[in-house]
Amino acid sequence: MSHATEHAIDLATEHEVAPSVENPSEPTAAAERLRVILVLGALIALGPLTIDMYLPALPSIVDDLNSSAAAVQLTLTGTLIGLALGQLVIGPLSDIVGRRIPLIAGTAVHIVASLLCVVAPNVAVLGVFRGLQGLGAAAAAVVAMAVVRDLFTGRAAATVLSRLMLVMGVAPVLAPSIGGAVLLAGSWRWVFGVLALLGVALLVVAVVALRESLPPERRRSRGVMPVIRTYRSLLRDGQFVVLVLVAALAMSAMFAYIAGSSFVLQDEFGLNEQQFAIVFALGAIALIGASQANVVLLGHFTPVRIVVTALSVSVAAALVMAVLAVADVGGMFGFLVPLWFVLGAVGFVMPNAPALALSRHGEAAGTAAALLGAAQFGAGAIVAPVVGVLGNDGVAVSVTMVGVSAIALIALMTVTRSAAARTAESRTAESRTAGA
Repeated sequence: MSHATEHAIDLATEHEVAPSVENPSEPTAAAERLRVILVLGALIALGPLTIDMYLPALPSIVDDLNSSAAAVQLTLTGTLIGLALGQLVIGPLSDIVGRRIPLIAGTAVHIVASLLCVVAPNVAVLGVFRGLQGLGAAAAAVVAMAVVRDLFTGRAAATVLSRLMLVMGVAPVLAPSIGGAVLLAGSWRWVFGVLALLGVALLVVAVVALRESLPPERRRSRGVMPVIRTYRSLLRDGQFVVLVLVAALAMSAMFAYIAGSSFVLQDEFGLNEQQFAIVFALGAIALIGASQANVVLLGHFTPVRIVVTALSVSVAAALVMAVLAVADVGGMFGFLVPLWFVLGAVGFVMPNAPALALSRHGEAAGTAAALLGAAQFGAGAIVAPVVGVLGNDGVAVSVTMVGVSAIALIALMTVTRSAAARTAESRTAESRTAGA
């Protein structure tokens, strides 16, 4: 990739995102920034906790509800659909009424839905309640991203998102372990009781510790048409759309693993629920470590270059994993080692692609974050059943990862070259004008 190409999107973004007014709420003190990161990290962890805590219980849910693995896997899809659709509604709402009210209301919905999951009589009803759970968790996800954009821009936003991933990364590490511990004491229904209690704790955090980051003078007009116009303007921004697609596909690679991991590691490789939780945590550690290394790399490379390199590594590692799985070579470690490289690559993509996308539309941070989050969880909702249809085995997971990583890489390379060409044309025209 040429020097001009790797800087094209970054330069265009910096030009377009300069705020028209100074942000009066931008935190300058290190202690204040740390407080913001910790609070937002706790809130944004609600989504991963909701998704991952019941993963060790999937095989037992299949038995208890007399269902199939594919049908139970659709309850994960229901959660992801709820997370996606909820963000499309809550994001614009947070641009209109502020960040706190939608966050508090959504967390309350999550608590109620968790309690309903406890008493679900069959897999269909469980899927509906899981969708409602995702709808409530969407508030925390989209509001946290919008608050980051309210307070930070450019590389600072990418750095904060990397730190958020450290805090948020504890959730997928702990979630299956917590779920496994709960299963030692009771049935899978107890997992949703624990999620309800966690929701209550996070609701207290939202009420007590999160300040409003969007002052009234920066809020958008009420009504449906302004929201539609905002979504239309976002979708007309080709670079924004591609960056959202890249972020969504990167996350869907992770969801391919989430959807199939309990079946691959427990059914195919014979791990029990607690062993599965430990192995799952190792993958999350790879993702977290990469996200923190990203902070260092941002001092030397542009976000676009980091994302392109990470996606290239992801494609290569997923190909190795697929070949080993098809050839039935290497056993569990033949599956896990390349998988950890893929998850590490995702850890580099996830802070940078969203930061680049959101920095293009600071005037509508909530709506932009909603579209970003909806795309990410929507892609996950599509990928989860695909893994099930392909067989819920190592081949299914690896082939899916190859596909989504390759598409993301091709899309990003296409838009960077296009942006570089437009930048070169603009500079040529400026030179000719200056010469004349």
